[in-house]
Amino acid sequence: MSQPSPAPYQSVLPTMYDVPSEEVGDPGLPDEFHRVQAELLSETCRSPLYPAERLFKASDLNLYYDSRNPRLYKRPDWFLALDVPCFDRQQDLRWSYLVWQESVNPFLVIELLSPGTEADDLGEAVRRINQPPGKWDVYERFLRIPYYAVYDRYHNQFRVFRLEGTRYQELQLPESGLWFEELELGLGTWDGKYQEISGLWLRWYNAQGEWLPTQAEQLQQERQRVEQAEGIAQQERQRAEQEQQRAEQAEAEAQQTKQQYEQLLEQLRAKGIDLEH
Repeated sequence: MSQPSPAPYQSVLPTMYDVPSEEVGDPGLPDEFHRVQAELLSETCRSPLYPAERLFKASDLNLYYDSRNPRLYKRPDWFLALDVPCFDRQQDLRWSYLVWQESVNPFLVIELLSPGTEADDLGEAVRRINQPPGKWDVYERFLRIPYYAVYDRYHNQFRVFRLEGTRYQELQLPESGLWFEELELGLGTWDGKYQEISGLWLRWYNAQGEWLPTQAEQLQQERQRVEQAEGIAQQERQRAEQEQQRAEQAEAEAQQTKQQYEQLLEQLRAKGIDLEH
C-alpha cells in the first residue's frame, strides 16, 4: 500500500532566516524610479497615531503569506504595516516579512506599474492551474489587505482599492488624494522635485493638507529657522548697541552741561555774584 504524501503544512514554520530573500531566476532589483518613489513614500509617512518605531515601512522586501506553503511570497514595491516594531540594531533588520511570524498583515500595499507587471498587479493576468496566485489575489484573498494602491507614472494615474467584504472596490479619489482615518494621513500626487528629479510623485500629507517634509526639507527648514533666529539676535544686538551709544551720548551731554554750569558759576563768583547763597 502506498503511503500518502506529506501535507504541505509544516508544524514548525520557517523563520525569515530559513526562507530566501532572493530566488534564482528573479528579475533582480527594481528600476531607479521604483527605488526613488519608495524612498519618498517612506520618508514622508509619519502618522500622529503611531510612533515611528511602530510603523513598519518596506520596499522590495519578500512578503511570505501562506503558512501552508511557506516558500510562496510576493515582493510589493512598497507596503506599510501598523503597530509592527522597527528594529534599531543592524543585525536585527529583517531579511523578509513573514506574516506567521509577525502576526500582522500589511495595512497598505502600493505597486508601481510597469509594462511587464501591470497585468499581474491589476489581477488581469491569465494564470495556469499549477501557477501560484498573482499579487492581486494574494493581497485580496490570502492577506485581505485593507487598501491596495497602484500608480502608473506613464499616465500619471493613481488608483486605490479598498477591501469591501471579500473583494476590492475601486475608490473615487478627490483631487487631493485619499485620506486614511486609520493613520490621520493622506496620500496624493505631488508635482515637485525629489532627489533632484522632477516629476509627479506619490507623497503623504497631514490634516492641514500640507505635504509632510522630507529629511532634506526638514534640514532646510531648520537651517532657515536658525538663520532667522540669528538674524533676530543680530538685530537685538544692534538695537542694544544703539541704546548703549544713545546712553553714552546722553551721559556725555549731561557731563558737558554740568561743566558749562560750573563754569558759569565760577564766572559769576568772579564778579561777586554767588547764586548758591
